[in-house]
Amino acid sequence: MEKFMELVKLCQTKKVYIQTHNFPDPDAIASAYGLQKLLEHYGISSTLCYHEKIDKINTKKMTDLLHIEIFPYSAIKEDMRPEDYIICVDSQKNGGNILNLIGDEIACIDHHPTYKEESYLYSDIRTVGSCATLIAQYYRDLGITPAADVATALLYGLKIDTAHFTRGVTMPDIEMFQYLFPLVDHQKLIVLEKNTMEFNDLKAYGSAIENIEVYGNVGIASIPFDCPDALIALVADFILSLEEVAIAIIYSYRKKEIKFSVRSENPSVHAGKLINQALQDLGEGGGHAEMAGGTIGNENLEQLGPFPDSAIRERFLHILEKEA
Repeated sequence: MEKFMELVKLCQTKKVYIQTHNFPDPDAIASAYGLQKLLEHYGISSTLCYHEKIDKINTKKMTDLLHIEIFPYSAIKEDMRPEDYIICVDSQKNGGNILNLIGDEIACIDHHPTYKEESYLYSDIRTVGSCATLIAQYYRDLGITPAADVATALLYGLKIDTAHFTRGVTMPDIEMFQYLFPLVDHQKLIVLEKNTMEFNDLKAYGSAIENIEVYGNVGIASIPFDCPDALIALVADFILSLEEVAIAIIYSYRKKEIKFSVRSENPSVHAGKLINQALQDLGEGGGHAEMAGGTIGNENLEQLGPFPDSAIRERFLHILEKEA
């Protein structure tokens, strides 16, 4: 915590923004919110921000229910200055899923592996199940009890990012669940757990079901329309639930890019490394052993040729065959 207190000192004379990835999910928002309230304990105010949009009903419900104020970049860009400090949470600058804002990214707190080395005045990048786990550890180790809404947000973010403790769970995640559980507002937690799907989500599921192709234990499906990050990830989880599938590769054709989500239950296949290699000369990709994401920008689509679905499929299968 000595290094964290150095971050606190750095922020005491600056305007501070806490930035999540472009389409923040419950873990990203919970982590940013928890950090914001922790900095408040030391007299530091901050603004939570993101670039694109909050695109899932459970995330919107979370911000409303727990009174979390987080702003799109479009609402704050006139106020941000180059000398303002930015703390990246649940993301890393130049990571492919976070916009480079005007301010100075001086710190990073993230639970994803690092594929591009960046310099920060403060960094805490550890591979655990959720970023909320790292923020909860700060509270515990500093001897500061989080308010009920903060604890509820952190526990919910932890549960969602680990798929209710079935994915990427580490011992620190379990320890922080034990730490947070007595502190949460259980009634609010119950509300957050209910009605997490919208009617329009069914279109994405239906599209993936219609065109899924299975090669051995690899399930590959495209969604031929613009789909939010969080929904693509949910469809990937859904495809992975099939008995025949141990590796799921789902992608959505969007206006400016193709967005990918990869899941792996095969211990010999690291999802983050798989997508990083598959998109190496076309875009960006990375993540955990069990879950990962990536993008191919429209400027590189021509390299996929006249049949992009076939080219994408061959890229992934070629890598998997080499590693088999």
